[in-house]
Amino acid sequence: MLRINRLTDYGTLALTYLASHPDRMHSAADVAAALGLGVPTVSKVLKTLGRHDLVRSNRGLRGGYSLSRAPESISVAEIVDALEEQPFGLTECSAMAGVCGFERSCRIRSNWQRINRIVRRTLEDVSLADMMRVVPLEEPPARPARRAVRARVAQP
Repeated sequence: MLRINRLTDYGTLALTYLASHPDRMHSAADVAAALGLGVPTVSKVLKTLGRHDLVRSNRGLRGGYSLSRAPESISVAEIVDALEEQPFGLTECSAMAGVCGFERSCRIRSNWQRINRIVRRTLEDVSLADMMRVVPLEEPPARPARRAVRARVAQP
């Protein structure tokens, strides 16, 4: 299963929270309380997002965190890049070259890279503002029933 890490999920939640209250600064403790997360985790996430220029911080009595730019101009790809520990890729060889001994002779690598580019473009096309919109869940289309494959037995 493909999955983003927990900090990326929390970072996206924190950013949507900051975006939904753009008129004020938010402490890590405020964000943590609003989201039901631990303060150390939220602090770590916000500091990392700050290092990647997705949030800005101000010190002092009226300090805290706010978005560094409009939610429409922050892509989910930027959030993933900031908080994932590895370069983006669905497989190791689609993330970076030279990590697999079968890379040169692999017959499916180019297909994984193609899929990786499609997923990456999708993440780039979805903004933080898009993530703030509540979208009703769509039911996945029903899968057609699998037909049993019968082995052909040679007749004598």
